[in-house]
Order: sequence, then structure tokens, then C-alpha cells
Amino acid sequence: MKIAVVGGDGTGPEVVAEAQKALDAAAGRFALDVGYVPMDLGGSRYLRTGDVLTDEDLAQLKSVDAILLGAIGHPDVAPGILERGILLRIRFEMNQYVNVRPIKLYPGVTSPVAGLSADDVDMVVVRENSEGLYAGSGSLEEEGTPDEVAIQESVNTRRGVERCVRYAFELAQTRPRRQLTMLGKTNVLTYASGLWERVTNEVAADHPDVKTDYAHVDAAALWLIEDPGRYDVIVTDNMFGDIITDLGAAIQGGLGVAVGGNINPEGVSMFEPIGGTAPGFEGTGQINPLAAIGAAAMLLRTVGETEAGETVEEAVAEVAGSLPSLRAGEMGITTSEVGDRVAELVGG
Repeated sequence: MKIAVVGGDGTGPEVVAEAQKALDAAAGRFALDVGYVPMDLGGSRYLRTGDVLTDEDLAQLKSVDAILLGAIGHPDVAPGILERGILLRIRFEMNQYVNVRPIKLYPGVTSPVAGLSADDVDMVVVRENSEGLYAGSGSLEEEGTPDEVAIQESVNTRRGVERCVRYAFELAQTRPRRQLTMLGKTNVLTYASGLWERVTNEVAADHPDVKTDYAHVDAAALWLIEDPGRYDVIVTDNMFGDIITDLGAAIQGGLGVAVGGNINPEGVSMFEPIGGTAPGFEGTGQINPLAAIGAAAMLLRTVGETEAGETVEEAVAEVAGSLPSLRAGEMGITTSEVGDRVAELVGG
């Protein structure tokens, strides 16, 4: 198994290093042949060389089995350059059309929402990852004048919606509750959300064993706080998914354990902690690496090493539940010590 490792910017390289400890421990325990391909991508490289993501970089990413990403972002680079030039280009050109975000409250972890327990929060959000408002379609007219008009178009194709929805239904079939909720805004976004609702209903007919429901996304945001146990698998468009998963990260205890996978079911997928570069914590040894290690667990499961992936996730859950806090600087131990604890548990 060949894994491209993109540490990126900020605390990204630090948390990815701890994820590699867990991968190495899993490789030793389960006799896996794991090799790493380090790649220099991110804001620091852009400022140094002017390169964002070259065709050669992309070809190398396409040649591996999976990608482990730390974080991309730099305060000295204008917004949009790295996001569109690296992250979105990888998603679009490598056909990573599904974003998968598990939202799970581990035993012993305190949610900011009072009264929630591990039994209340166990869901997965399946977000379309290559269309919608992120397609980059729109225009800006009369910029800087009183008559300025900004138009951002949400592009949703039947093919793009259907492949995402089918992925979500197939995922729901593997989970004990077999329940899927589609989120949209059909009362206002009649074209886009209307397409999503029609496709979901059509695909539901092929999966009669999955209970299917619909919710307006604003109502779902309320219910995620009041009653997260009502959700199992959620499927939604790119922008709604981006927003709702940050709310999900909060109810599961914070960004310290929030994991995301950019999935190409037929090709190379990319896995990452969703917490970003964490400015100000670089080099302090205070950043929480559990999300990056959880991303490594997700990577292992996705490439077919299910037992190894589950072992890593179980170790993440145990360590998360033992810490006084998941917040950076409040864990009680260093970044490296968190990684050592997980690796020790994984190694058996």
C-alpha cells in the first residue's frame, strides 16, 4: 500500500506524523506493507516557488493507493488560491465526488451539548463533493460600484446527484439502523433541492430495506442539537454538507476528533482531519492529533484493511475518552504523547 503524505501548512505536518505512527503500528500488527510518498504541497511551497498544484504533482497523487492530508492554508496567501488550486482541484480532477464525515461521540468525551451521551450521537454525513456552489459558476458585474451584482450558481447534475445518493444508500445498508435522511430546501430551492428529492425517492425504490426521510436543512440543524439520535446516514449537497458537518463536529466533542474522507469509490481517495491549520499552535506540541489518526483509520477501512482500521479507531476512541479535554493546549499531554498512546494500543 502506497500512501501519499501531504503535511501541508500550520500544524498539518505535526498531526500527520502522529497518524503515521498509528499506521506503522497497524502495519506491524497486521502484516501490512505500507510505504509513504511525502509531497510538498501548500501555502509555504506556493510562497517559495509560486507553484500550487502542478500536473506532475497530480500525476503522482493519482499513482498512489490513498492520500493522507494534514491541512492546507496560509495567512500570507490570498483566500481561494490554495483552496481552489489544491483542495478543489484534487477533488474535481481525481473524481473524489463523495465527502464522508462520520459524526460519533466517543465514550468518555463530553459534548458541548448538555446531556448527550455516546448512545445519542452516531451518524455519517454523505456530502456531494464536486458540484453545487463549489463548481465555481457565476459572475461579478459592476464590481466596486453601488450597482455591483454577485451571482454564484449552484450546479447540480442528475448524474452527480445520483451517484452521491446511491453511495449514501449503500452505506446505510451496511449500518444496523438502515436509515437515510436527505437534507435540502425544497420550499425555496425548487430546482436544485427538487432534483435532489426526486433522485433520492427514485433510488429509495431500489433500497426498500432502508427507511428514507427528508428534512429542510435549517430544521435539521435544530434537530441535530435537540435530538441527534434521530439521524443515521444524512445525504445532502455540497454547501449544506459543508455547514452541517461543522455543527456535527461540535456535538461530537469538537474538531479534535472530526475526520473527513474525500472518496472516489473507483479510484484514489483523500483523508484528512477537518480542523484546519490551527494558527498559533505550530511547534508548541499542544495540537490534538486524534482527528488525523482517525483519518488514517478511515483510510485503512476504505482501502479494504477493515480490521486494521477498526483497531486504530478503537484506540482513538479510548485515548479520546481518557483526556481531560480534546481542545488544543488542554489535553494534559503533548501531541507526540497522544500519538504514542494510540500507537501503543494499536500495536497490542
